[in-house]
Amino acid sequence: MKSSGKGSEQRNLAYIVSDEEKKNSENNGILYPVDTDKNSTEKNEPTGESKVYKRRWYVLALFCVLTCTETTVWNTWGPIAASCERAFGWNVSIMALLPNWLPISFVLSSFVFSWIVDVKGIRMACLIAAGLIAVGSGVRCITSEPPYVTWTVNIGQFFNGLGGPVAMGIAPVLSVAWFPPRQRTTATATATAFNYLGVAVAYLIGPYMVPESDEISKSQNLTWNNSMTGLSENFQNATDNDDAEIHRIRHDIMIMLYIECGWCVLIFLLVLLYFPAKPKLPPSISASVERLDFKSGFRVLVRNKMFWMVGLTYGVSTGVLGMWEGVLDVNLKPHGVTQREAGWIGFYSIIAGNVGAILFGKFADVFSKHMKMFLIGLYVLATAAFLWLNLILNGVIENSLIQIYASIIIGTLCVNASPPLFFEMACENSYPVAEGITNFALTLLFNIAGLIFLGIQMVPNIGTAWENWVLLGSVVVSIPVLLAMNDTYNRLNMDEGSSNKNPDKKITH
Repeated sequence: MKSSGKGSEQRNLAYIVSDEEKKNSENNGILYPVDTDKNSTEKNEPTGESKVYKRRWYVLALFCVLTCTETTVWNTWGPIAASCERAFGWNVSIMALLPNWLPISFVLSSFVFSWIVDVKGIRMACLIAAGLIAVGSGVRCITSEPPYVTWTVNIGQFFNGLGGPVAMGIAPVLSVAWFPPRQRTTATATATAFNYLGVAVAYLIGPYMVPESDEISKSQNLTWNNSMTGLSENFQNATDNDDAEIHRIRHDIMIMLYIECGWCVLIFLLVLLYFPAKPKLPPSISASVERLDFKSGFRVLVRNKMFWMVGLTYGVSTGVLGMWEGVLDVNLKPHGVTQREAGWIGFYSIIAGNVGAILFGKFADVFSKHMKMFLIGLYVLATAAFLWLNLILNGVIENSLIQIYASIIIGTLCVNASPPLFFEMACENSYPVAEGITNFALTLLFNIAGLIFLGIQMVPNIGTAWENWVLLGSVVVSIPVLLAMNDTYNRLNMDEGSSNKNPDKKITH
């Protein structure tokens, strides 16, 4: 049965809140929308038709594939770092720069995409992002010959990173536009999980399509004969084998890049063909309320103390972990972990995080208004896991591949399960600021933290041991901030308040 209201007319509406709620909201910089319909007979009651469309699942699925593709392209190089080092002569600084293009590009394009989402809508933002990802993947296919390949790969990473704000920050915008209140966090969690899934896919297909060479150790173990003739022959054979192996690695890399480019073009065409910005009727009362305009919303968001607490906690912890995962092979190599083993560790840990994100997203929908409690529990467990990892890598606990697997998987599960909760908590606290503005700002903090982390890694001869301690510290410092947060659910209170006052009002499916 459709809710009361005339046709598809929508109004800017307020809902009844207590004096205490208003006071807390003013302290957080929140402005409630007011009723602009002077002829309304029910001044404080949201009205208008609401409907939940089945096509929302297709829209979510296509976006999930898009965000997964962006992160797969971004993480192309970390899982095959050893092969790239051999094929192109890249050093640790170049390998650190490649994932760093995501936060660099993100900083440059995040405000532009925030405006596009707010003014032009989700479709336009996703179409532009899909085009940038396709262009970036295409540029990488131009050549495999050094030094030109270094330029084309970096340019490709830059273009792909420009689409990062949409892949990372648009999920809560999509969920509020298409999904009812009790499915919003689950939808956000699903899209976020697929964003991380892209990292796992790269860990899987990279070492599979570009296997690590066994010829390195063989070429170093030359058979030294007593005669100079024998020595020269062995050296010449080793050189010929080395050239053949380099050619093989470059060929494998280019085949992988061609396949990724074709896939990116296909996704762009699918978005172009059908990806609506929003349904004809909103799925909830809060979705029908007009958000603050871009400029006003940004000003309100900057003054919101709770947003900064949520944003900095999310940005520091997940930003450091995200970039740490992007160079996992380089990080674990000094501890005897091969490229293939690092790939499997990355894959399993990301999959575990994806499952955790969807499960906790569902819990947050079922047990509403308990996001803070979930986050504290996740971060306490993540602290224990990453402390365990550091003790292993520093020799306090006996080095064991199984323990390295377990500690990284548990820690990544806990931290990567948290972004959907952070996204929804930020939206709840900043409402009626548009979800696009809120989450682009949130993911901007993520990328600034990652930019600093990878920037330090590019310092010559700095090593990698410090990264593991920074990872642990980023999680530890988040716990006191989480404890100090106040749970505020402005958007959910509006939906639940309207439902309680109008028990006969239902949403059309």
